[in-house]
Amino acid sequence: MNQGDASTGQVKSAARVLDLLELLAEHEEGLTLTQICRALRIPKSSAHALIRTLLGRGYLAQGFQAGTYRLGPRTFEVGSAYMRSVDLIREGQEIIRQISRRCGETTHLATLDGQDVIYVAKEEGNNLIRMVSAVGKRFPAHGTAVGKMLLSGLSRDELLRRYPRSRPLPKLTENTITDPEAFYRELEETRARGYALDHEESTAGLCCVAAPVYDAGGRMVAAMSISVPRVNFTEARLPELLRLVREGAAELSTRLGYLPAGKRADAGVERGREVDRMVGSGRGT
Repeated sequence: MNQGDASTGQVKSAARVLDLLELLAEHEEGLTLTQICRALRIPKSSAHALIRTLLGRGYLAQGFQAGTYRLGPRTFEVGSAYMRSVDLIREGQEIIRQISRRCGETTHLATLDGQDVIYVAKEEGNNLIRMVSAVGKRFPAHGTAVGKMLLSGLSRDELLRRYPRSRPLPKLTENTITDPEAFYRELEETRARGYALDHEESTAGLCCVAAPVYDAGGRMVAAMSISVPRVNFTEARLPELLRLVREGAAELSTRLGYLPAGKRADAGVERGREVDRMVGSGRGT
């Protein structure tokens, strides 16, 4: 195990927590306090304090044998979140590549972090006018279609915490919505219609359309967009762009395990019928 010290730039307490989690990951049946202290070469008082804290936060649980400790449910939740992000990026990159090839425009996949969006996948189109974006780059959410789509999924209270009524939003271009009340109305419209628009609000000469991506729990975890030069962003072309981005976002949501409400209800009815069939045939007893 790797003990933290000043020479490596590690915080000792944080390193010990990680050492403990990694140790228990290798011993699914659980370990006693004595075994943990021996393996990590730390005093019982230190190990006991770590265990008590991690038990309280759900990262550890009592083992199946008395006096032992094992990984808790929170570690599963954290690991699952990582796996969702990996699936999101891997599957998302494949889908936005297909969309970009079909329309010839730049496509993005982004997540929300505070007042910023983070671009997690991008596929360049054929146009010379391009948004200043790159995988891993942050950009103010309020000026982008992906950002407005993601912000539309937040509660009113959460929006007010991020964008107080008394504080104008930063101006990115001449078209950026900077008035908070106007911005709230824009998000309400976005939520109602199920897609977001950016009319040169983040980059002069560039417009975008975005659609939401949901995970298996029905949470909006990302947004997918198509960026188009203003001269090509016509009323005649908008339906095609909307169809492509919505289909792509829906496909990615499906790959992440999402079922729309109607389909979830249908699935529940079908499961109920299956149970009735099993009981009627005697297989359910």
